[in-house]
Amino acid sequence: MSDSSIQLPPSDIGQHKVRVCIDRGGTFTDCVGVFPVQASEKHPTGERTVDPAHYPDAPREGIRRILELATGQPHPRSTPLDTSNLESIRMGTTVATNALLERKGEPCALVITKGFHDLLKIGNQARPRIFDLSITKPDVLYQDVVEVDERVTLVGYTMDPRGVHANVDLTNAIEGKSGEFVEVLTQPDWDAVRQQLQQVYDSGIRSVAQVGRIAKELGFTHITLSSSLVPMIKIVPRAHSATADAYLTPGIRRYVDGFAGGFDAGFSQIRVDFMQSDGGLAPVDQFSGLQAILSGPAAGVVGYAVTSFNKQAKVPVIGFDMGGTSTDVSRFDGRFEHVFETTTAGVTIQAPQLDINTVAAGGGSRLFFRNGLMMVGPESAGAHPGPACYRKGGPLAVTDANLLLGRLRAEHFPSIFGETEDQPLDIEATRRLFAELATTINEEMRRERLAVGQDYEDKSLEEIAAGFLKVANETMCRPIRALTEAKGHDVQKHVLACFGGAGGQHACAVAANLGIRRVFVHRLASVLSGVRAGSRLRLSNEEQAPAADVWGDSARPAVLRRLDELTAACQTKLSDQGFAGKQIKIDRFLNMRYEGTDTALMVPEPEDGDFREFGFILRSRSIIVDDLRVRGMGRLSETKFGQVYDELRDLPLTAVERSTSHKAFVEEVPVYFDGGFQQTAIFRLDSLVPGEVVDGPAIVLDRNSTVLVEPEWSATVTSAQLVLERQGDNAQHAQVSTDLDPIQLSVFAHRFMSIAEQMGRTLEKTSVSTNIKERLDFSCALFDQQGSLVANAPHIPVHLGSMSHAVQFQLKRFAGDLSEGDVIMANHPQAGGSHLPDITLITPVFKDGEIIFFVASRGHHADIGGISPGSMPPTSKELFQEGASIMGMKIVKGGEFQEAEVVRVLLEEPAKHPGCSGTRNLKDVVSDLKAQIAANHRGITLVHHLCAEYGLQVVQAYMAHIQRTAELAVRSLLRETRASRGSGKLSGSDFMDDGSQIVLNVEISEDGSAVFDFTGTSPEVYGNTNAPPSVTYSAIIYCLRCMVQSELPLNQGCLAPVTVIIPDGSLLSPSETAAVVGGNVLTSQRLCDVILSAFGAAAASQGCMNNLTFGVPVVEENGQRLEGWGYYETIAGGHGAGPSWSGQSGVHTHMTNTRITDPEILERRYPVILHQFSLRAGTGGQGKHPGGDGCVRDLEFLEPMSVSLLTERRVFAPPGLNGGGNGVRGMNLWKRKGESGLKELNMGGKNTVFVKPGDHIVVLSPGGGGYGGI
Repeated sequence: MSDSSIQLPPSDIGQHKVRVCIDRGGTFTDCVGVFPVQASEKHPTGERTVDPAHYPDAPREGIRRILELATGQPHPRSTPLDTSNLESIRMGTTVATNALLERKGEPCALVITKGFHDLLKIGNQARPRIFDLSITKPDVLYQDVVEVDERVTLVGYTMDPRGVHANVDLTNAIEGKSGEFVEVLTQPDWDAVRQQLQQVYDSGIRSVAQVGRIAKELGFTHITLSSSLVPMIKIVPRAHSATADAYLTPGIRRYVDGFAGGFDAGFSQIRVDFMQSDGGLAPVDQFSGLQAILSGPAAGVVGYAVTSFNKQAKVPVIGFDMGGTSTDVSRFDGRFEHVFETTTAGVTIQAPQLDINTVAAGGGSRLFFRNGLMMVGPESAGAHPGPACYRKGGPLAVTDANLLLGRLRAEHFPSIFGETEDQPLDIEATRRLFAELATTINEEMRRERLAVGQDYEDKSLEEIAAGFLKVANETMCRPIRALTEAKGHDVQKHVLACFGGAGGQHACAVAANLGIRRVFVHRLASVLSGVRAGSRLRLSNEEQAPAADVWGDSARPAVLRRLDELTAACQTKLSDQGFAGKQIKIDRFLNMRYEGTDTALMVPEPEDGDFREFGFILRSRSIIVDDLRVRGMGRLSETKFGQVYDELRDLPLTAVERSTSHKAFVEEVPVYFDGGFQQTAIFRLDSLVPGEVVDGPAIVLDRNSTVLVEPEWSATVTSAQLVLERQGDNAQHAQVSTDLDPIQLSVFAHRFMSIAEQMGRTLEKTSVSTNIKERLDFSCALFDQQGSLVANAPHIPVHLGSMSHAVQFQLKRFAGDLSEGDVIMANHPQAGGSHLPDITLITPVFKDGEIIFFVASRGHHADIGGISPGSMPPTSKELFQEGASIMGMKIVKGGEFQEAEVVRVLLEEPAKHPGCSGTRNLKDVVSDLKAQIAANHRGITLVHHLCAEYGLQVVQAYMAHIQRTAELAVRSLLRETRASRGSGKLSGSDFMDDGSQIVLNVEISEDGSAVFDFTGTSPEVYGNTNAPPSVTYSAIIYCLRCMVQSELPLNQGCLAPVTVIIPDGSLLSPSETAAVVGGNVLTSQRLCDVILSAFGAAAASQGCMNNLTFGVPVVEENGQRLEGWGYYETIAGGHGAGPSWSGQSGVHTHMTNTRITDPEILERRYPVILHQFSLRAGTGGQGKHPGGDGCVRDLEFLEPMSVSLLTERRVFAPPGLNGGGNGVRGMNLWKRKGESGLKELNMGGKNTVFVKPGDHIVVLSPGGGGYGGI
């Protein structure tokens, strides 16, 4: 307080000259004060508050300390803070994020339409992690639900080939804001609603989502209306958003009120704004929970965008924010990238948010050695106990690895540890745990190397610690590649902006892995979120309105007029906040999608005002405008972006000497890098001056962070940044050997999986059908030169084992007849197919004329012909009735797409069979096939990059190593099973609903090999539940991977210890002409139940995918051809319980994980009304751990059409295990409308019916089996 050089001039005392910027985190709060000092310069000072036990509010404590520095006068904690010196307070906060993660928000109630009590519990019905037998889903946010007996629906439907309103009566319809018409089917009984809400109020709940007027009259203190909060179609994310706001906002308001109470005049004389998730600021009285979820990370994005992007240089920036438990990555290229629907802590949110990707890797991420792989995270040591070196008995973490290698210096780290909180970091604890881990790693690796006749030299503690850091860096690179390469950006043409407390230690290595040559580390990197929360005033305001316009010349004037109205409203609200003229910047967007898809893009208005469409154009499809959005930003001052570029251009550079003669030099210490220890100079950042250049290896210390300058890197000091630049080339991996190394094995596991994931992202983005684009019914994979699976992204489990059979079949079929530019298409069950709608595209990867790898993608296509729309006939008896069958053909030959042949195979050939049609939607199928080709091409590009980086021999060697690793993990599982069961013989069996039996006998040998023998399984059926052998292999590989119960790369190695015996002519190995559509979606599920039961791993799940299809064929009407349409969905059910878990309710299990269409989208697109989608209470089997409940799905049809159901477990109930009760069987009901009401009929498990308007189809899906006696 006595240093007058950093105090306000006397004339400025009491003149509101101090601006405070705050980043309130979960553990730390960073406060930065900016005010004029004696020399008339703005002077920032940072205060990090870490001890909330000594003061009631950390941000207020930070402000108190800043005011003491600025004024030189004491500001006692016991008295309210003097606001006469404060100009503004701007804050980013993780309060909402933490409340969401920890489920510590306000008790609230959800008000929703009758029949949808459990809608948010079911969500999109997909499970978060496909290989977890113990399925966990985040809890819902509400404490109570009020179902209101009311109903509205849209009039008309978009799939009507005659036009949306061509065949409907609009007499009683009401036109909505979007221009669509709504019919009120049931008016609510407001007295009943009042009574229901009164009961909620009497229970103590004061926050409610929906029903505003009555709730206000009853005294609810917070009411969220989803129609006002998120006026967008899709009830599930909209209801989640409203609930999140009701759950979070009251807590935020209490915090704000308490915060304001600590100031002598409240906030009446100072401006207080909060950072929102979209990167803009909101006035304190307008800040809400929904806007706050990414408040803290958003401030960091704004910070690096301002400090690291230069509008003249136009070099895009990747933000790298590495904290204690996770790392946030993002991208900025002159425009903030927003997303409008995200999932945070299991809650799907509809709100504009900066596109920030989080990976569970940070300084506190734990280190493991599992299944031959070195793993980092996702588990974290947290703050308590923290890493091993924190003296609290914690586990090894990334921080320990940096400490052991000398990159983090205990002598320069605060001594705040131990019981007395005055001890330094405990390197001996770190060394002891690394020694134990090294023993485990070296013993296992020695055993593996000797088994293949290779010597092994033990790795030192330092080599192992450095290896874990390599794995951590690769883990953090994976989302960066997804953010850049997967979106078509060249990652090497970016700079990296590093901030966060732990980022400086990893910046050089992460950049080198990505091929990035320049890194910006702000001088206040560890508190950058706090600094940039107030670097400029960017007050944001959003205006939004729904729409349903077909974009074109006729709609353009009305759409633009509505945009002008929203623009005026936005400008008015910003004007009310004190902004005017050029201080207001307006961005206008149209949320556009192709007709027939649910995936929309928020398209910004270009400078010429002519809205454009997507990156690829579908001439045959109309473009629909779903929403209009206007975003206004108010700025009190212009900010100059990326001044560091100007400074670097003009700054004279001077090399810093490594000696005591330089005031910044501290000492030289040994630090471990690849190859061993190197003497490394330590410098203090605050003693370095702009223009000085520090060559690596070096450590640059700041008060709050450590920056490691690696060998072949340099650090140039500027006024605000430390600029790290790579001096050598990017050939980082020339020294990697083909011999097995646990470090490189773990790195390659990430790289192989990243290729498959990026292929999947390409397919998702470029496809057009609902099945692939929205339901995500596809898989992408990478194979070695023999066609064995190397990496399969976690997409659809039933595809896992079967795709390698498809690749190997085509490798033999086209032996000697494959050239670069060829792509093979196949779907036949005998060719490794699963069922006919799943079409596989296989592309060989060539180098010097030789095949070196394969990439493949498999997608479920909407219609490939056959006897019924959707190509999923429940009554098929022969394969030809299920559509086009392709044993193998070149869809691309020498780089040319064979369109004529594709039309012949998909359209003409299936129609030659009696009662059959060719594909009813050729354009969509062809478009999706081209998307698969694009996905394969993406995989080829990435494989070539990997080979260029490491060399072909190394990549191929590690493909074999990673398969061997999976094999060893499965062998270990099998040996453990043999030991725990006291015998190597296991058995299981179950029945299909037609009485066919699946019989399995497993014999496990001492060496961990096993025979899976299905002898005794029933013969092939004259029906469609036959399953080709590839489906059985998929079920086996899936179940084995689930039972390993730890991270394991799923590949062909999982099946290496397994011999499979399947009798020819059986249900599981049918003849070439047998119908198989049900085998893929039904028998596959029963196979999983049988395998898991044999191993005693889990009770049976619902054993079904509950396949529902409906649609109409092509018809002639008044001489005009009207296109047909079809819809397909699978419906969730009960999940089987296990030894340590209860079954999950309303979720997809085992061999599928597809999403379900949002109810509002369903009703907008098709002539149906969804009356109920809820859990079927009490249908899970009883037991020590009960099974999960099935679902009820009730659809009313508004037009005549065919409806098909292909289901199982309607006769035989899902069995429990170890004394647990059976789940309740499913049932399919047809409620036929007649003069006396609805007549209820049991449809059986497999049937096709022709419904009339007013008929209902009700699917009651099975529950899961229970585990253990009560």
